[in-house]
Amino acid sequence: MPWSNQTGGGPWGGGNGSNGGGGGPTGGPWGQRPGGGGGGGRGPQGTPPDLEDIIRRGQDRLKQALPGGGRASPALFAIIAVALVALWAFQSIYTVQPDELAVELRFGKPKDEISEPGLHFHWWPVETVEKATVAERLINVGEARGNGSSTGLMLSGDQNIVDVKFSVAYRVDDPRAYLFNVSDPDATLRQIAESAMREIVGRRPAQDIFRDDRQGIAEDVREIIQSTITGYGAGLGITAISIEDAAPPREVADAFEEVQRAEQDEDRFVEESNQYSNQQLGRARGEAAQIREEAAAYKNRVVLEAQGEAQRFVSVYDEYAKAPDVTRRRLFLETMENVLKNSNKVIVEQGTNGQGVVPYLPLPELQRRQGGSQGGNN
Repeated sequence: MPWSNQTGGGPWGGGNGSNGGGGGPTGGPWGQRPGGGGGGGRGPQGTPPDLEDIIRRGQDRLKQALPGGGRASPALFAIIAVALVALWAFQSIYTVQPDELAVELRFGKPKDEISEPGLHFHWWPVETVEKATVAERLINVGEARGNGSSTGLMLSGDQNIVDVKFSVAYRVDDPRAYLFNVSDPDATLRQIAESAMREIVGRRPAQDIFRDDRQGIAEDVREIIQSTITGYGAGLGITAISIEDAAPPREVADAFEEVQRAEQDEDRFVEESNQYSNQQLGRARGEAAQIREEAAAYKNRVVLEAQGEAQRFVSVYDEYAKAPDVTRRRLFLETMENVLKNSNKVIVEQGTNGQGVVPYLPLPELQRRQGGSQGGNN
């Protein structure tokens, strides 16, 4: 018995006196006996529960629940053994999913073998297993924080602040290095990616990250991330860098858009001036070509006319050499015809028997006048 009940005071050592009576100590730690009057009992009759009785009843219930009344039997040992074997088998067999690779550890030290997808067995609890997802994954950098600020604010090479949002696509190339070389490879990769982007953006003007050379910036960032993460031995391979958005901070967005519009107007004016210049240059070149063609045609015409005149003169000279008198007279008559045909003429008859002025009938002039009057009537 854990305590003596002979004094009737129970486990608190109370006396036989009643509550408030003289002669004995006041029972219980609260200044009265647990079973005393006036305070109300804790058991059915105001007495505390018997601890031995509670323990005994619990033992009886446990014996009733066990087969054989709690006595050791082969069946009980067999059930316990089967349960232990089942538990060991359940812990020793593991499954690797199609997008996973696993590494077994023996006494906490990684083994060299890599477990491919499928069912595998290891000696638990001596050996344990760690799994790594090898499918391509994506992390986003530059997302907005809860207070409205962004983690993608960076300073460009021309002292402009840009807000860059980009994503990094990566995969696990070496699960053993991924699991055991770096404590948190994903967080490390995020920090490296942000640092690499800040480095490249800091070397370039803001216009490159906005629209001029995003692909070149993404490739430079990928090379830096890959070389750094390889140096850490994290077992990761960077497949792609995608710059999703690059914009000025919200506080200066209006001013920046105004600058962009001014630059666009400048580009438009330059383009229009170039277009006008090309138009005028083309027109001038066309006119110059036309003048050159006309000059060449005039040159050819003059040369051909000169050659024809020379040939005609040669032919006349040849005829003149054959009959000089006839040719001389013919040339005189043709020349006088050309000279007198458009002038008013007065014929004077010479000689002793001449009558002086001879009346001349201007038939050609009358014909011209007659032709002009007929044309007017029509």
